[in-house]
Amino acid sequence: MKNNPKLTLGNFLEISRNKWTEIPAGDVERCNSLELMKLDEDALLSKWCEAHHKATTAEYFNVRGWYQALYKDVLRGKRVLDVGCGFGIDGIYFAQNGAEMTFLDIAKSNLNIVSRICSYLNLQNTNFVHLDTLSKMKTLRKISNSFDFIWCQGSLINAPSDVVKYERALLLELLPPGGRWIELAYPKSRWDREGRMPFNQWGEKTDGGAPWIEWYDLEKLKFFLSPAKFNVILQHEFFDNNFIWFDLLRLA
Repeated sequence: MKNNPKLTLGNFLEISRNKWTEIPAGDVERCNSLELMKLDEDALLSKWCEAHHKATTAEYFNVRGWYQALYKDVLRGKRVLDVGCGFGIDGIYFAQNGAEMTFLDIAKSNLNIVSRICSYLNLQNTNFVHLDTLSKMKTLRKISNSFDFIWCQGSLINAPSDVVKYERALLLELLPPGGRWIELAYPKSRWDREGRMPFNQWGEKTDGGAPWIEWYDLEKLKFFLSPAKFNVILQHEFFDNNFIWFDLLRLA
């Protein structure tokens, strides 16, 4: 078992960045965005279309396809911040269907390939922000003073919850009352089922060498979003209880 370094507020972006140029690219496939950058536009678009199809159809409709179908019309015309966009399997799809998407990622190469695909598809309703430091979060206000949706598809579970609480607080500054916090995480039931491993080891099992993966339930998520208050629109464990989905409505 790999001995991962301790993640702190000061180093978790740098350590995580070394891992998360490796991005989901379909059903169980992963690829490296540094390698994808070498593809020409036709090959890159073909790779994205293939990845999106694999990730959202057949048995994998029950992983990504169901929520893309659910939110496609909900997000049309809304300002959406895609936190940790990866390959843009969600964000590009929603931009194609009329959402005003801002893509945020700690890996510049991830943003590079998503930007190229959006340009190739002539999507004008997109912005891109490289989170090289947490202070960069404040530059999001130059794009929008607030967002209707903060979309965190598995991007805030890969650092200790007390470390990532600061990032959540910065994101919450951009979500007014009436806005919605969408988050995908791994549930405690999965952690229990897989042996209650230390979080710095569980990432090896769940995400192929991630330095940290942590479970969430509603009580824990609400605690780390406090003092902001939320009503629950949806809380749903799915795909054989491997994932949990939260859709929270921020209160005044």
